[in-house]
Amino acid sequence: MTTTPRPRFSVRASLAEPTDDGPFDGVPEHLLVPLQSWVKESLTYGNGTPKEEAARDICLRLRIAPITSNPRLGPQYREALMLSGTDLLDVVDEILAYSTTTPTRFLDSWKIVPLQELLDNAGSAYRVTDSRDGLEERVTPAVRDAVRQTMTDAAAAASSGSAADHLSTAWQAAYGRSPDPQRAYSEAIKAVEAAAHAVVQSKNQRATLGTMLGEIGNARHKFDTAISTPPGKDPMAPVEAMMRALWEGQTSRHGGQAPTVAETLEAARAGVHLAAALVQWFVSGAVVRNP
Repeated sequence: MTTTPRPRFSVRASLAEPTDDGPFDGVPEHLLVPLQSWVKESLTYGNGTPKEEAARDICLRLRIAPITSNPRLGPQYREALMLSGTDLLDVVDEILAYSTTTPTRFLDSWKIVPLQELLDNAGSAYRVTDSRDGLEERVTPAVRDAVRQTMTDAAAAASSGSAADHLSTAWQAAYGRSPDPQRAYSEAIKAVEAAAHAVVQSKNQRATLGTMLGEIGNARHKFDTAISTPPGKDPMAPVEAMMRALWEGQTSRHGGQAPTVAETLEAARAGVHLAAALVQWFVSGAVVRNP
């Protein structure tokens, strides 16, 4: 069961404005100590002894020199890996890779789940790969920047209504703290409905994505797109297909005798990106209604 992301008390009490909740690049301050602790625990045996051999190999792979300030202790490899910023991300990534390429698999598999939870709870822009052999970007910077630009453009276009707000909420519900797939998907649809309303069904104040699809199906000759279409081809086919995929992909919209199926986080994130593309098309004038 999913719940609506809980805003901070200061926001709920109108004592502060909502703040950006991710995804965060690099290692933000609130993630630094927990991530360093994960590295230390991963490189420590159950009896508290450092896994210096593994730490040495990782230092060598990353070209990191050991700490040698205390001759009595000798070279300290594990402590040399207590870094910050992108260097710390390199360490985490290499620990995961090293664990899958060494015969001993020194990293217990159960330690990977807390790492993913750390990244999720902190709103990190990174995640553990499905093969658990490293980190990967949750959302590439180019894609993230494109979505944010769409929000900016939608906010500046009076005809797009509340599209920017809905898309921003969908993004936060999909990638921010306490992800909520159902809300992300629902807000993604609302964003498209707001952006497309003035173009597709401006006279229908109760228009939905479903009624808009009906309008396009019944009067497709009235619409055109900026994309060049070969003679005899339907210029609205790509837009209609995208809108229909988003509309029909919402599995939790209606109840019935069969159990309601909630959207997965992966489906919700895909829906948000699909919605962002559609919002951009309508806001930019790439889809128009002919006079």
